[in-house]
Amino acid sequence: MAPKTQTQTQPTAAQLEDVKKAIRGLLHQPNYDDGSAGPVLVRLAWHASGTYDAASDTGGSQGAGMRWEAEGGDPANAGLQHARAFLEPVKQAFPWLTYADLWTLAAVVAIREMGGPEVPWMGGRSDFEVETDKRVPPRGRLPDGAQGAEHLRSVFSRMGFDDQEIVALSGAHNLGRCHADRSGFEGKWVNNPTRFSNQYFRLLLANEKEWRRKTLKNGVVQFVYSEEEEGQEEGEKIEELMMLPTDMSLLSDPEFRPWVERYAKDKDLFFEHFAKVFAKLLELGIKRDASGAVVNQENKKEGYKSAPKKSDTATAVKEDDKNQRRKEGAKL
Repeated sequence: MAPKTQTQTQPTAAQLEDVKKAIRGLLHQPNYDDGSAGPVLVRLAWHASGTYDAASDTGGSQGAGMRWEAEGGDPANAGLQHARAFLEPVKQAFPWLTYADLWTLAAVVAIREMGGPEVPWMGGRSDFEVETDKRVPPRGRLPDGAQGAEHLRSVFSRMGFDDQEIVALSGAHNLGRCHADRSGFEGKWVNNPTRFSNQYFRLLLANEKEWRRKTLKNGVVQFVYSEEEEGQEEGEKIEELMMLPTDMSLLSDPEFRPWVERYAKDKDLFFEHFAKVFAKLLELGIKRDASGAVVNQENKKEGYKSAPKKSDTATAVKEDDKNQRRKEGAKL
């Protein structure tokens, strides 16, 4: 396939088919977490987009500023170097594609491949060229999992989300797991963390009286639950499921809880709402005309600008970054 020309404002559907195929091909990662890169790719897109501030119209999915320490070094982004490294071979194969488009598209592909809904997606995001670009968002805009309902509202309303959308987005916790050396929390939310479903909501409700508070060795507080499984051998240890304080706040808050109950009962409704709100998340900071072309001022002036490929190797989190993260508080 011929490379994308610089005069285009975004990739064509035909060009993207090969990109999607390449993304599907890298999802199986037997030596990473639960054998899949899918969950961490979803987290990458969410954190790259969730820096948006509607009042100042800054942050969002444009730019891929996480390539640099200024944004990538935010304690909330610990561990996402693995997601970025997983995608580097795709960038190498399709150098015309921007990182900003690649990161968001990868999440959409991963969600679908893990059994989730088809999330609407459009391309056209450009990459920042230098770390000193004033559009690189400041640290501290992402949610803190150790907080409660009002914190969630404060963070998500800044991006333009309402209560229903907050709960729907929280359903992404059907995927992946936490790591003590990254977020400070430890464990998975659901039994199968590589399969998209509404189990997160069902477990929240079904075990409401069984979730118990647990303080980890690092001082971080989370909620855990475990049960014996059929065929379990005597003395065999079952991995605990976990919930963050922010997860538990979805039950205690009177405005959030009804949506938890609805999504627990109706997977189709959850999938419908999640697809819509996740698509909205990936569009934060992006302006389009009636044809779908990106019309942000910098895009109109500079065109579809793709940054050069970076390293294929994940850079380890520095020890002092870990210590600082623990001081600042555990992040989602």
